[in-house]
Amino acid sequence: MNYEEQLIEIINQDNYILSILKAVEKLNSNDTWICAGIIRNKVWDSLNNKRTPINDIDVIDTSWEAEKLLEEKLEYLLPHEPWSVKNQARMHLKSNFDPFKSSYDGVAHFPETPTAVAIRIRNKEIEIMSPYGLKDLFEMKVKPTPFYQKNSDHHSIYIERVTSKKWEEKWHDLIVEI
Repeated sequence: MNYEEQLIEIINQDNYILSILKAVEKLNSNDTWICAGIIRNKVWDSLNNKRTPINDIDVIDTSWEAEKLLEEKLEYLLPHEPWSVKNQARMHLKSNFDPFKSSYDGVAHFPETPTAVAIRIRNKEIEIMSPYGLKDLFEMKVKPTPFYQKNSDHHSIYIERVTSKKWEEKWHDLIVEI
């Protein structure tokens, strides 16, 4: 079984994440995905037979609809969840990049490879967006994406993130590239 099939199987076995995906699907947006930590942590938990708490549910979108309005819609569809909507049409400003053209472009600009993953349900199928593949995620390797490499202006952001997250304390087999 390849990594994409493994990820789909892991997600299909989690009714909670499926309910999140179905709520996001009901927004009827062409470019809305759940991404980042909720997926990364789910895979790492699955590989380590553990369950860590969900801090937030990252949702990305490229419509010009305000993040708070989308969060309100999601709160109505699936109440009492830690929704965190980030409009990729504006997120480039946070790290001083050129404007992102799509959610894919936004995910490609995430700091580390195992976090640069997004999923959604489309036509009753789980779709996966992973600009750098799923190998690092499943091999529990944390590496900077091309925009955060050692020779880049953004490498310090990557270092600060991986240091502050302290992922190795939760997942002991994790390999973090510094």
